[in-house]
Amino acid sequence: MTAPLDILAPVAGRTMAMADVDDPVFSAGYVGPGVAIVPDPEAGRDAVAPIDGTIVKVHPHAFVIAGADGRSVLVHLGINTVQLDGNGFTVHHQQGDTVQRGDVLITWDPATVEAGGRSAVCPVVALEAPADALTDAPADGTDVTLSDTLFVWG
Repeated sequence: MTAPLDILAPVAGRTMAMADVDDPVFSAGYVGPGVAIVPDPEAGRDAVAPIDGTIVKVHPHAFVIAGADGRSVLVHLGINTVQLDGNGFTVHHQQGDTVQRGDVLITWDPATVEAGGRSAVCPVVALEAPADALTDAPADGTDVTLSDTLFVWG
């Protein structure tokens, strides 16, 4: 049995149910359960590591961090933002880097993403976790900061 893993909010904003995300892969939980965050236009510009671990994938619009116990967390910055080809995103770490919770990985502008007709909603996914593996998630519409626990993967 692995120890419970606290997942920090990777962006500041307001929580939203994953089922309400306007993307069928995330809303149906195909990649795993989680919580989405509607980023604050100013405070949500930095995306940080939600757990200690190693970056196993990094793109301007998304990253995956694997913890020492093998559990991985996906953070996706906006919906359909892959279409932006990295424009408006600054990546601060590379694949293979070891990071600590709270390290800034990507800086972006949610308002610019929305001005371009895309959703800035950020799904935070416990990759390949069972649907009932997450606890202590805040109620939908809760304001979160970068120091808040978004959910516990137990």
